[in-house]
Amino acid sequence: MRFRPLVTLGALFAVIAVYSHAQAPQSNTTNAKPRPARNVILFLGDGTGLSTINAASIHGYGEPQKLYIQHMPYLAWSETSSASRWVTDSAAGMTAIVTGQKTHNGVISQGADAVRGVKDGRPLKTILEYAEEKGLLTGVITNSPLADATPAATYAHANDRATFGQIFRYVVQPCYGDGVDVAIGPGVERIITETKALGIDLPSVLQKKGYRYVQNDLNGIRKAADDKQRVVGLFPTAGEFDIAPATEAALKILEGSQRGFFLMVESNNHSTDIRHTLDRTVKMDKLIEKVADRMKGTDTLIIFTADHSYDMRLSGGVAKGESILPSMVVQGNHAGEEVLVAAQGPGAEKVRGFMRNTQLFDVMMDAYGWQKNSHR
Repeated sequence: MRFRPLVTLGALFAVIAVYSHAQAPQSNTTNAKPRPARNVILFLGDGTGLSTINAASIHGYGEPQKLYIQHMPYLAWSETSSASRWVTDSAAGMTAIVTGQKTHNGVISQGADAVRGVKDGRPLKTILEYAEEKGLLTGVITNSPLADATPAATYAHANDRATFGQIFRYVVQPCYGDGVDVAIGPGVERIITETKALGIDLPSVLQKKGYRYVQNDLNGIRKAADDKQRVVGLFPTAGEFDIAPATEAALKILEGSQRGFFLMVESNNHSTDIRHTLDRTVKMDKLIEKVADRMKGTDTLIIFTADHSYDMRLSGGVAKGESILPSMVVQGNHAGEEVLVAAQGPGAEKVRGFMRNTQLFDVMMDAYGWQKNSHR
């Protein structure tokens, strides 16, 4: 008799389970593959470590955890080492993200057999080049010089990040497809000078290849977007370049693709100017939210991450309600701890736990449904 209540209770649970199963909607798509991403947008916060993200939220909103990226549905931590250093620079850090392989500091999308400034290594095929190969439209937006390490790693291959001319020639002499379709950012002075030294009349060559070449003119960028025309926009290095209108123009062009697109948007969020760094981080976060809202209902994977961390941090005994700026400490060095990865959209579920920076390339490739092949 003492076991009878347990038997009765067990039978009751069995009946409930059977009934629930019968009432549950049945699906024939249980084993169906998820839809691939049509578009991938990679937001790269250069040097935007967790301490910077935390400080930016407090600086911008008076409270922690108020940034959009802190509430994206899939979050992870990415280690950031290069092939030979625990603390990476932007060249090696971004190379790992966009090629899936580590290289040495100072090297742009070449293998670890490269010797900076001395010997080329094996070219590493980037996610942007895969997109070009498959007929997607591609874009690169940055507030750093357009031939600098982070943007350069998406479209170029060089054994030295300092060779702006050699790097930017890949815009007009691409390895795959017809080259990046939208490229907008600062660095006009050095890019024009160094490509000219290589015998490249950049404005003329770009126009012959079907680009609208725009120099220091956001209205020109907007007109190119209205006309759905490929565009290269170069702006002065000095001053504050706003990536928001450039990103809006780029999307207007790229969204016209029949096959989808890849877009990388970088904001350089590390400097010893603390207010400037935190303001840029907040502004980038607002841009990510705006773009995410724009892309609702589309098969678009959106990822935010950083190429490396930075030694900026909140220290001391600042009271809540007071400005944190006097209590911020920065020495001006890159740092080696893991950085945030935040994602949403098709394939974002693979962003979880502790990851290697090289795995972000796999996340993007898998989201598109692409297989890796070698660089020709």
